[in-house]
Amino acid sequence: MASEKVLMFNDDNFDADVLKASVPVLVDFWATWCAPCKAIAPVIDAIAEEYEGKVKVGKVNVDDNPGTPGKYGVRGIPTVILFKDGKVVDQVVGAVPKAQLEALIKKAV
Repeated sequence: MASEKVLMFNDDNFDADVLKASVPVLVDFWATWCAPCKAIAPVIDAIAEEYEGKVKVGKVNVDDNPGTPGKYGVRGIPTVILFKDGKVVDQVVGAVPKAQLEALIKKAV
């Protein structure tokens, strides 16, 4: 299943754990029924391992936490958004290759 390095964010902890984080945060908005979300999960796990200490990596289940995805205009999943200093740096939608997520991270590291 998910790497222990991938954090679980929700509507309650999002501000404290993501927006107020001291490092960039990569957030995967997903759902259990979403096949592309399952396809990108191993990539998210690998990035969490490789960027440990440089980037926080976590997930938000959109079914359990509708407030946060609504606030950031998440319309399709998976949507991966990179936050830095409480602001959106960039985002990608869909099951994208690892290189595309690494390019996203490079914008904030």
